[in-house]
Amino acid sequence: MSKVLVVEDDPVVQAALVHALTDLGHVVQAVGTAVAALREAGTHELDLVILDLGLPDLDGVAALRMLRGVSNVPVIIATARGAESSVVSSLNAGADDYIVKPFSSEHLAARINALLRRTGGSSSSDSRDVVVLGDLRIDLAQRGATLGGEPIALSRREFDLLAYLAQRPGRVISRRELIQAVWGHPYVGDDKTIDVHASWLRRKLGETAARPKYLHTIRGVGFKLAAPE
Repeated sequence: MSKVLVVEDDPVVQAALVHALTDLGHVVQAVGTAVAALREAGTHELDLVILDLGLPDLDGVAALRMLRGVSNVPVIIATARGAESSVVSSLNAGADDYIVKPFSSEHLAARINALLRRTGGSSSSDSRDVVVLGDLRIDLAQRGATLGGEPIALSRREFDLLAYLAQRPGRVISRRELIQAVWGHPYVGDDKTIDVHASWLRRKLGETAARPKYLHTIRGVGFKLAAPE
């Protein structure tokens, strides 16, 4: 059961979200302003925030930047703004996912479950899983990894990438799937973001692209994570 904060000023939309999330088994608190959202995030333990951008007291992107100053809680932007510039500015400000209204409760539930799996939220059905590949151990619940018993210092995004691949060992994951699932935004082709993070991750795994041990590049397709042969 996850604690979810809904930040939505439209009372009809807010009530619909609260109803849908409650039916999904979450504990839901709803507020209608950015100030109230920041107060809730600063004083209560939350597993997830669903944030509208069109708030009456402060633009949602500005509110998100302020939220990131007090909490690392995962945030899904739920808004009617579908422009690419809005998506990019929200992700750059610290959002974890972006969904455009109108959307179904099933669509929202899928986004929430995917995000909570990546971030270790309490409602994740496999949040206690530990993936072991050779000397590499990934604890999905604690968001930590060790190699040969030694902790690996990973950024949030590096861990998200590692965890997503680790839960699909040996499977080739396309760049399109990774950018959508891990970064939470549309794939526009020739995106260097994944390659940069893969390079950083390889360095921390003690390998190179030319001599991979765990993280393998499949040219023209994507990546796979597998135990050394």
